[in-house]
Amino acid sequence: MTFVVTENCIRCKYTDCVEVCPVDCFHEGDNFLVIDPEVCIDCALCVPECPAGAIYADNDVPEGQQAFVALNAELSRVWPVLAEAGEPLPDAEQWEGQEDKLQYLQR
Repeated sequence: MTFVVTENCIRCKYTDCVEVCPVDCFHEGDNFLVIDPEVCIDCALCVPECPAGAIYADNDVPEGQQAFVALNAELSRVWPVLAEAGEPLPDAEQWEGQEDKLQYLQR
């Protein structure tokens, strides 16, 4: 099992999860974070830290968001590791909980 960042992170990009990760498995894009499934040690420390509730165990990803399992694996190979927390995107609160955000993902 590994953990997966799902749609609600898009255009929010809170990094509270990064601060607690003991293995630096988060990778950063312009408006989204992903978890490297090869590095994640399944500790689950990141799950309660995500203000957007966007992180799930790969076998608990909500219906309709299973594509994020492969997306995390794909993008973690090309995006840089994020080892320190930073500020969320300026309009993160406005986007939190919005549906159909995959169209806004910046690769």
